Amino acid sequence: MQAEEKMTLEKWPAAPEKQTLEAKNKFLGFWLFLGGETVLFASLFATYLALKDKVPSPDHALAKDLFEIPLAFLMTMLLLTSSLTSVYAMYHMKNFEFKKMQLWLGVTVLLGLGFLGCEIYEFYHYVHHYEHTFTSSAFGSAFYTLVGFHGGHVVFGLAWIITLMVRNANRGLSLYNAPKFYIASLYWHFIDVVWVFIFSVVYLMGMVG
Repeated sequence: MQAEEKMTLEKWPAAPEKQTLEAKNKFLGFWLFLGGETVLFASLFATYLALKDKVPSPDHALAKDLFEIPLAFLMTMLLLTSSLTSVYAMYHMKNFEFKKMQLWLGVTVLLGLGFLGCEIYEFYHYVHHYEHTFTSSAFGSAFYTLVGFHGGHVVFGLAWIITLMVRNANRGLSLYNAPKFYIASLYWHFIDVVWVFIFSVVYLMGMVG
């Protein structure tokens, strides 16, 4: 019951996400988890760089033949904007403005869904127009593993945020759920940072060969 104690603006601390021991433990666990995720993505990037030119024949499509920078740029803008809207959401969380926090989290979710829609279209285009599949070449396997794994993280992040929004819709903010919203926002920023590296290493480097 103490965790669900009703708060008022006057009682709301400046950093509600770090006020309890449980919250501090959540942050410690999250950073340990993020360290493992960083190593995992680094391995996937290294594998992609090693295999990006490994195709079965000279006429097989390479990165410069496949990638469309306008689409990749649109996907990048959607994710970067969603990172900004999650910052707005956490700003309102710190100011004890639950409805505004929920609103900006909702915008974040919509932008994330837009990114996923573009990625699904991209994969469909590669498969049906270029026959670039997971098993068509080592390049295809490395590409779909890296980019698809990131897409899976986007799905998980969206599910996490949506679950928090629905579960706490009638509860409002408390020192119990504030760390959960904040950590979900940090995870979303991590997803965005990884995509910036994907955009640079996979798409931009692919276009210049």
